[in-house]
Amino acid sequence: MPVSNDAPTHALKADSFGRILLVQGPEGPFVRRDLGATPLWLRLPAWWLARREARALKHIHGMADVPQLLDWNGRHLDRSFMAGDAMYQRPPRGDVAWFHAARRLLQQLHRRGVVHNDLAKEANWLVTEDGRPALIDFQLAVIGDPRSRWMRLLAREDLRHLLKHKRMYCRESLTPVEKRVLKRTSWVRDLWFATGKPVYRFVTRRILHWEDNEGQGPKP
Repeated sequence: MPVSNDAPTHALKADSFGRILLVQGPEGPFVRRDLGATPLWLRLPAWWLARREARALKHIHGMADVPQLLDWNGRHLDRSFMAGDAMYQRPPRGDVAWFHAARRLLQQLHRRGVVHNDLAKEANWLVTEDGRPALIDFQLAVIGDPRSRWMRLLAREDLRHLLKHKRMYCRESLTPVEKRVLKRTSWVRDLWFATGKPVYRFVTRRILHWEDNEGQGPKP
């Protein structure tokens, strides 16, 4: 979807990996991930993450309640706009139906051979204008055979993150099975907390100076 440089834009977010813009195109608004403002030393990882997102969105093209890939040219990633609020902005407190729908959405995603891999962040869950769950930000998504042991393990982690949000906002509706899933952590999660998490926090907070509570919204 080529759009002229003078198309009206509104910045939604900016960080070291680029800017997220709401662009008014000829067929309506869409969201652009612009890598043009990325510092030189971060351009390769920013490109790699955007390319990863483009591949995942292409793989799930046509699926409801996820962004649709419009264009990826190595500098801009354009995806469809979904009107709604991040989970932390409009928490689904006590909304059992929302969490049931969110689980069905995850099941559809996983059946298509994609795991999101970043669902601990409330900013990656949307509550749409009509109250449905939706998913955004597929930069860390993994594509593979949904029947493989690795993909099933990652899918379980996606589910665990959803259940952690349910425990936060709809605790009384957790089923006995869901409580057991929450208690059983995988070696992937344990390895991340022992090794990757400290590095992530050091890079994002000390080097990149991010203060967004890891995507969960500002702390009170």
